[in-house]
Amino acid sequence: MAVPKRKMSRSNTRARRANWKASVVATVACPQCKSAKLPHAACSVCGTYNGRQVLEV
Repeated sequence: MAVPKRKMSRSNTRARRANWKASVVATVACPQCKSAKLPHAACSVCGTYNGRQVLEV
């Protein structure tokens, strides 16, 4: 198992941790009702996916 030989400095530790950002959830507009929805998922407002009604809403 790899073990570090030296203690990592505060600046190096903080620079590494600075890249742990939360990413924004990607949304697309529903072609039927124009509300925001997740890509490749059924719309929770109108219940359509790929031009078909798949959910009872």
